[in-house]
Amino acid sequence: MRHITVYCGASSGHRPSYVESAADFGRRIASLGLGLVYGGAGGGLMGALADAALEGGAPVIGVIPEHLVAHEVAHPGLTRLDVVSGMHARKARMIELGDAFVALPGGFGTVDELFEVLTWAQLGLHGKPCGLLDVDGYFQPLLAYVRHAVDEGFVRKPYLDNIVVASDPGELLDALGRHRSLPHLFSAA
Repeated sequence: MRHITVYCGASSGHRPSYVESAADFGRRIASLGLGLVYGGAGGGLMGALADAALEGGAPVIGVIPEHLVAHEVAHPGLTRLDVVSGMHARKARMIELGDAFVALPGGFGTVDELFEVLTWAQLGLHGKPCGLLDVDGYFQPLLAYVRHAVDEGFVRKPYLDNIVVASDPGELLDALGRHRSLPHLFSAA
């Protein structure tokens, strides 16, 4: 792994632990000599993540759509800022640049990006690891939904089991490094 793509909120949420965990995750990425790819914003969890990674010496690549730059939400101090035409281009570029994908707490955009990258893995469009930093149980309701989808026959259980989940940033990064991808839906295995 060289770059971790992280999806997270442009807001801070209501719990201080969300911001603290985002910053800790950024520091851990830097301490491992990895780079960060993220949504390019300067506020919320995104800003805390990027600032901590930059302070630790990690290269940080932001990927942001033109219309968000116009609203002055782009982080001004990144190693590189890729400005793209829209949200679809942003997601594709972040997937292209990342060697692993992690979601931290966030809203609709975070879940949209997470499910797209999980779907791409399921379809065999990439074999990169996907994980959740489950701060204070934030993702437990989402995981309950995915378990329900498995129980109802809409998701195969190995794809649920393939999502790396940890509440500690170091444990999550270690598990992502050991990850072995599953065969995709259309393989013979």
